[in-house]
Amino acid sequence: MNYFVTGITGFVGQQFLASLSKREGKIFALVRPGSVKKIEKMRFEHGLSADKLVAVTGDLGEKLCGVDPAQLDSVEHFYHLGAVYDLTADQAQQKEANVTGTKEAIALAEKLNVKCFHHISSIVAAGFYPGVFKENMFEEAVGVEQNPYFQTKHESEALVRTECNVPWRIYRPGIVVGNSKTGWINKIDGPYYFFNLINTIAEMLPRWVPLPVYRGNPTNIVPVDFVADALDHISHKPDLDGKCFHLTNPEPMTFGKVINNFLKAAKGPTMKLDIPAERLLDFLPAGPRMFLKNKAIVQGVKMQVLENLKIPKEVMLTEYLTTEYDCSNTLAALEDSDIHCPQLKTYARRLWNYWEQHLNPEYLKPHYLPDVVKGKHILITGGSEGIGREVADNCARAGAKVILVARTQEKLDAAVEEIRAAGGDAVSYSCDLSDLNSLDDLTEKVLKDHGHVDILINNAGRSIRRSLRLTYERFHDFERVMQINYFSAIRLTMNLLPSMVERKTGHVVNISTIAAMSSGSPRFSSYTASKSALDAWSNTAAFEYASDNIQFTNVHMPLVRTKMIAATTQYQSVNVLTTEQAGKLVNSALINRPAEVNTMTGTIIRQLGILAPQLNHLVFSTLYQLTDDSEAAKASASAKPVEDDKHAIADKAMDALQRLKLDKETLEAVDNLLRGYHT
Repeated sequence: MNYFVTGITGFVGQQFLASLSKREGKIFALVRPGSVKKIEKMRFEHGLSADKLVAVTGDLGEKLCGVDPAQLDSVEHFYHLGAVYDLTADQAQQKEANVTGTKEAIALAEKLNVKCFHHISSIVAAGFYPGVFKENMFEEAVGVEQNPYFQTKHESEALVRTECNVPWRIYRPGIVVGNSKTGWINKIDGPYYFFNLINTIAEMLPRWVPLPVYRGNPTNIVPVDFVADALDHISHKPDLDGKCFHLTNPEPMTFGKVINNFLKAAKGPTMKLDIPAERLLDFLPAGPRMFLKNKAIVQGVKMQVLENLKIPKEVMLTEYLTTEYDCSNTLAALEDSDIHCPQLKTYARRLWNYWEQHLNPEYLKPHYLPDVVKGKHILITGGSEGIGREVADNCARAGAKVILVARTQEKLDAAVEEIRAAGGDAVSYSCDLSDLNSLDDLTEKVLKDHGHVDILINNAGRSIRRSLRLTYERFHDFERVMQINYFSAIRLTMNLLPSMVERKTGHVVNISTIAAMSSGSPRFSSYTASKSALDAWSNTAAFEYASDNIQFTNVHMPLVRTKMIAATTQYQSVNVLTTEQAGKLVNSALINRPAEVNTMTGTIIRQLGILAPQLNHLVFSTLYQLTDDSEAAKASASAKPVEDDKHAIADKAMDALQRLKLDKETLEAVDNLLRGYHT
């Protein structure tokens, strides 16, 4: 028994070959001339000979698919899998592949006088039918004209039903995902479009954070190995010609549950905060509530969000798809086999793992520092010691030319000498960064000497740890901190931006602070305000320079063991980052160019302020009361600080925590914050 298969190099076709190749007989595979090597690769992967899997060159768009029937041996079964399976493809492309291709495939099957023409359609041929769509239904389809894919799959199925003069069978798979045993898939489609969003949520939020429940409509997910095995089995059973088979899950789950399964597979938080949709608005102020009631505005925002997430708007058609698919014919045909559609929860982890290791866009980006900095000019402020020096060493080892800027020439000379001794390329410029005129001179010299700067790292900074009540007569503290942390950083950046715009490339990395992610940081009012200002400025600049291919990244750095914190004795027993660990965070910023680089602690702090403002206030106000200003800060103030009863404060905080009735995971997270686990 011989077979003819179109679309064998596609996603479903490759899996179908694994099932069909176990049977006796030749398999003639229609391929374009340029795809013959794909057949050679498939022979190797499946251990098939050239006599078993025979490449037949042609094209679905040509008459009789460009095939001479006389050149083929007798063919009993013709499987037509060739089509465009893409909701986003345009009308002309869909028409040629799905309608014209089916017409020519039918004509070729008739010339070959096959015993059965097996047409692989789709559940979208039913359109937006409201209710249960049975396997013997076709003309009852509703709204297929709303999308070219829906329409052309319906039209191609109509051709089989009305024009095919050999026995036929039609198969309508559900939304096909990867192999349930291996996770294998070779394209991004269906729920996979949401994987980047799921991955982001899993990275940003702890698992214990409850997400609002979203239900959605029934979504019929089927793994590709079930589709292939069911197609192979049903197509070889007698007395089933003229029938249609829904290769679907008899127990579909809602779209919300589908996403929840993948959130769980990604080890992220899941949707378990079950609040009725109409009640969600009650938690918002009047302004946002009125905004969300405007459907036109909400739809516009929704489309923009989808575009930013790279989710095609056509994928959201499933939002309106309420159809349920009866699969009685399929269940009856598979009754004598062990083939059944597994539930998503049993294999979601395998799908996720495969995507994460093979299709995740992050894995396709550069993974190593030399890939992004080799041969680049990188200017680092505060580059003579601490975090700046660590970053300079890393970039120089990776092949970059590092331009170090700091105040003290001796320290700069030592850093340059050591970097060059290690084989790196480094130069230095002494500059008082708080002097804006000196900054202008610096920029002019750097551009004259080196032509351009590819990457700017605003690392230099000043931090002052002092309670506000000790700062009444020290307004200059705020001016000094803002001058170096904010004004000098944006002055230097603004000076370099014109050359970056001219070259249509650039990256600005700001070493910010974890404190900028909170709603306030006791004793660091000036420092937090200056870094928050730089964050806000950079976020705005990122929008304005996106079209010029210039990225801005804010690294929300936790406490790092440098000279900046050495004067604060309380930090000697606190778990903080080493400069090496801090350097790795900056490496991540340089390699991936995200808008932010955050630690888990920073993310928890941010979410705490949003989701639990009372708990956030309790944690940080208690931290403030349980800790002291430094002796130097106390001595510099005219007013004497009031000594608090630490035990009474701790007892009061514990009482407040108990009243909040927090779960164990949340309490552990709070405990870690109080203990100072900033890594």
